[in-house]
Parts: sequence; C-alpha cells; structure tokens
Amino acid sequence: MSKDIEIKHITKKYNKTTILNDVSFTAEVGKVTAFLGPNGAGKSSTLRILLGLDTATSGTALIGGEKYSTIVCPLLTVGSSFDGVGSPGDRTVSQYLKIAAASNGISFSRIAEVLKITDIEHKKNSRIDSLSLGEGQRLGIATALLGEPQYLILDEPTNGLDPSGIRWFRNFIKEQANNGKTILLSSHILSEVEAVTDYVVFINKGNIVSKGDLKTMMAGFDSLEEVFLAPCQL
Repeated sequence: MSKDIEIKHITKKYNKTTILNDVSFTAEVGKVTAFLGPNGAGKSSTLRILLGLDTATSGTALIGGEKYSTIVCPLLTVGSSFDGVGSPGDRTVSQYLKIAAASNGISFSRIAEVLKITDIEHKKNSRIDSLSLGEGQRLGIATALLGEPQYLILDEPTNGLDPSGIRWFRNFIKEQANNGKTILLSSHILSEVEAVTDYVVFINKGNIVSKGDLKTMMAGFDSLEEVFLAPCQL
C-alpha cells in the first residue's frame, strides 16, 4: 500500500470565485514536502480538503490511498496540527491530551511521551488559555503525535516559535522523516522551512506555480525566497 499523500486535480470554487485551480502534487514517504506560498495562496484550503474539513468541487485528496473521512481512528494514521488547538481555554494541557487520546483508543501513557518529545512537560497542568503561541504550537504537534502516525500534516508549524523552538522543530521534523514518516507542512515563511525540506511545492493565487526537489529548485538561487520571487513564479 502506498504511504504517500496524493493531491490530484483539486479544484475548489465558491460561488463564481475559483479558490483552487487543478492543484496536484505528491508528498512522498520518508520526505519532508513543503507546501509554500503567501497568505491567501490556497495552502490552508488544500489542507482542509485533505483532512476532510472541506470538500473539493472536483479532484481527490488521498492519504495512503484513502480519503481521510474513511480512516478508522484517524489519530493512529494521520497526525495534523491545523487551526490551533481548538479547545476551551479552561482545560489543562493534560486534560486536552487525555480527551484526544481517549477518542482514538490511545493509552494515556503516550501523553507523557509526546509532552517530552515536544518539550512542554512543565506545562502539563497549565490551562490552554495560559499558553504562549509557541507553546500552543508545540501542544498541537504533541496531539498530532499521540497515535504515532505514519503521516504528519502541519499547517504553519513554526508560527510563534522562538529561535530555540525553530531549531527544535528542524531537528524534530528531520528525525521524523528519517524514521520513514510522510510529512507535509505548509508555510508562508520560506526561510524557516528551507533547512528541512526535501521537496518543494509553490502555490500562488490557487495555482501550483512550480514544484520539484529542493536541490533542483535552488539551482542558481541563494534562497527559497529568491526562487519564489523570480519572475516566472509570480
């Protein structure tokens, strides 16, 4: 069975406005695929369709050959961090993780493990609404890791992280890819993912403008930002 994430000819229209136009790309197993573009480019819309939070006008989005909506106990297969934690602020970090674990039949012993991985053990008894933006990001990643999933889908994972947090994330995500995970992450901050990505997909105004492995995309350029701002990409 394929362990790739496949986006095939996704088009999304809202009334007469085309949000996504024939978007296609593959995130391969054992690699970090970076889905990049400015705010409003269509990154989150694509990921919402992939995660079953929205429907496409046409096309398919598959995770290991399946639609997300058909996966039983999805946390055991797919870990995602998207649109924040989404929990009442008066719950503690531990309470939130216990609810997520129980919903997918995951042992509570895993909670201590993901808190250690994301380095927020000291926040386990803190209320959600007391967390900084960066701590909230780490909690979202901890939740994504609960079921030890094959697939990690992360939307703007470095948003709010301080320099030490960004360094932690780089080491973490490389390790996950080296362990054979399939990783798709989106970002509008190109410099922060350049150090970790293997394959790059650029989207702008709902259209894929270029895609390819990092080395090929960077040929003749000093940074991913320069690649994206090149005249042929706009």
